[in-house]
Amino acid sequence: MSTTRGQAQPRRLIVAITGASGSILGVRMLERLREFDVETHLVVTAWGGRTLEHETNWSLAEVRQLADVVHRPGDLGATISSGSFHTDGMMVAPCSVKTLAAIAAGYAEDLVARAADVVLKERRRLVLLVREAPLSEIHLENMLKLARMGVSILPPVPGFYARPKTLEEAVDHIVTRALDQVGLVSQQSPRWDGNVTRQRP
Repeated sequence: MSTTRGQAQPRRLIVAITGASGSILGVRMLERLREFDVETHLVVTAWGGRTLEHETNWSLAEVRQLADVVHRPGDLGATISSGSFHTDGMMVAPCSVKTLAAIAAGYAEDLVARAADVVLKERRRLVLLVREAPLSEIHLENMLKLARMGVSILPPVPGFYARPKTLEEAVDHIVTRALDQVGLVSQQSPRWDGNVTRQRP
C-alpha cells in the first residue's frame, strides 16, 4: 500500500456517524484513518448506533474501539466542543439531512452539531457525506449555504469508472475521496488515470 503524506498533515480529526443510511462509511473511515498519523475523535448519535447495528455486522462497542477517543453525543462539555481544543477538521459520515439542517442553522443541540459549529467558526475543514435521495429544495439550499462557507459536500456517490465489483470497493472509493478533502492522500482505491477502455457487450 502506498501512502503519501501532505505537508500540512492533520493530527486530530473528528468523525461523526449519524442516523442516515450508510453507517459503514463512518466505520471504514475510522479503519482507513489508521493508515495515517491521526488521532481520531468519534461521536455516534443515538440513531447512528441504531442504524449501524441494523445495516452492518458491527456492534457499536466494536466501532468505538476503532477510535482513539470516544465522546457521548449529548456531552456538550467535551473537548471537541471548544475551539481552544485544536483539531484539523471533521468528517460526518454519513450525514443525515437533520444534522445537515442543524449545522446550516447553527443549532448546536448535540455534540455533532456543536463540534461542526466549532470547526466552521475556527475555519477548519468540514466534510459532510450527506445521504438522502431524492433531495428536496430544503436539502439543496442547506448544502449550498454550507458550500459557500467552504464546507465540502460529498454525497456518497461511487465512481463507476473504477468498476467496483463489491460494495466494499465502492465504499472504499468514496472514503478515499473524502480523505482527499482533508489532505490525506491514499492509493488504496483505484483512481482515474485517463485511460478509457471499451469492452464488447
